[in-house]
Amino acid sequence: MIFGERNEVKLNKDKKDKTILMVGETGTGKTKLINTMVNYLLGVQKEDKVWFEITDDQMTSRPEHKSVVVSQTSRITVYGFYLQESPINLTIIDTPGYGDTRGIYYDNEIAVSLYSLSKTAKWIHEIDAVCLVINATQNRLSERQIYIFDAVQSLFGRDIAENIVLLLTHSDGAPPKNALTAVKEAEIKCAVNDKNQPVFFQFNNRQSEAADEEYEMIQEYAWNLSFRGMEIFFQFLENTKPKTLKMTQHVLRLRTQLEANISNLHSRVHLTELKQNMLKQTQEALDEDKKKVKENRNFKYQVDVPYKEKVNINSELWYLTKEATCCTVCEENCHYPGCWWAKDLSWCSVMRKNYCTVCTNKCHYSKHIKEAKIYVTKTKRESKTYDNLKKEYDTKIRDGQSLVKKLEEELQELEKEKKKLVIEAYDCVETLEKIALNTDSLITLQHIDDLIENLKEINECDKAEKLENIKKRAEGKHGALGYKKILNKITNKMP
Repeated sequence: MIFGERNEVKLNKDKKDKTILMVGETGTGKTKLINTMVNYLLGVQKEDKVWFEITDDQMTSRPEHKSVVVSQTSRITVYGFYLQESPINLTIIDTPGYGDTRGIYYDNEIAVSLYSLSKTAKWIHEIDAVCLVINATQNRLSERQIYIFDAVQSLFGRDIAENIVLLLTHSDGAPPKNALTAVKEAEIKCAVNDKNQPVFFQFNNRQSEAADEEYEMIQEYAWNLSFRGMEIFFQFLENTKPKTLKMTQHVLRLRTQLEANISNLHSRVHLTELKQNMLKQTQEALDEDKKKVKENRNFKYQVDVPYKEKVNINSELWYLTKEATCCTVCEENCHYPGCWWAKDLSWCSVMRKNYCTVCTNKCHYSKHIKEAKIYVTKTKRESKTYDNLKKEYDTKIRDGQSLVKKLEEELQELEKEKKKLVIEAYDCVETLEKIALNTDSLITLQHIDDLIENLKEINECDKAEKLENIKKRAEGKHGALGYKKILNKITNKMP
């Protein structure tokens, strides 16, 4: 949404381009803060009795105010302010929807949107500041807020930390000791000043209210506090060194690939376990009928046979992305929720040099399909016969080798395959831990319990301990895991 005119030829080369990312829970006053920025850049004074606003309506509901008319979206919104009156050209990337109670996959859409934006918007190649909007009166951050900030921080490389600042709204101008303590206790990574305190700027949210003689002193104080806060904030922007989004693009793409890999590997481990169970049932059947086996007589037994079925994506769980990228050769889910913006599957985030980074055979993108269906592993009870089992294994059995021995070998091979998949999933988490600023995001943590258990089963106790430490760190912050519990409670109450 552009206010003014963005024209590469006409843009004043003496003006600096500044880009900020705004992040905050609904109700913190983020929109009013953006309005204040616009009025500050326009040089609006209190005595002007004019206030510019971003609104949803084509007509402002308050005739004494002039209105900047834009439309709001449920995904990220970019506001570009290219004003002759302004000393800078400002781009604001607003992220409504973080922490949406409709589910974690909705939040993941915002990550995908940011990645798409950084790839397609030619003028957005740097970030000057990531602004975390918090109510100055808070004495602790909620589970939802910690989750929101963790989710955002997990999108960037470690080099962005010194550009993350706090914008404290609803401030009365007093030192925000409680809010700063809350941020420190939540271990939010951000820029710090020479006193080793988080860099913050304070604003009041009443500066736009209509003049009232009875409260004129309070309103003047609110105006001065907010505009002084803006002055100091833009001084910070003037002096801070922007961070290129190249590292962020790399982190976002690799993060997407790693998370898709973890999810895919989790499914493959589950399939391997089901195959192991089927072979164990076969072994038990042979053991129970040893006499018939010895006499080479036919008999029946039952096993649970795993199979894959393609099912429709549950529309109640998938709010924005109704399609998944699946491999038709491996019959696996490579990316879901998928890239809503990738019209050509070669553009999908899990593709690298036209080949998939996720599916078992790393197939070409042309072997994949994007549709509203995913593969689900199921089991069905089937009756088998000893004669059919012998025929099935006739070509597999070497000279002098028994059928029982061959089944044992296959179980060992499946155990090796399971171990390989589990280690590969662990390596994905470890790589993500190294490159991303914050990996305590819900998308990553949702498979961690199963992965810890799998690592213990294959005697990789050191690796399991490292993942347990990641989990404890997340639990200690009460962020993603705590917010997941809240979402589960909300979901369980829904009809």
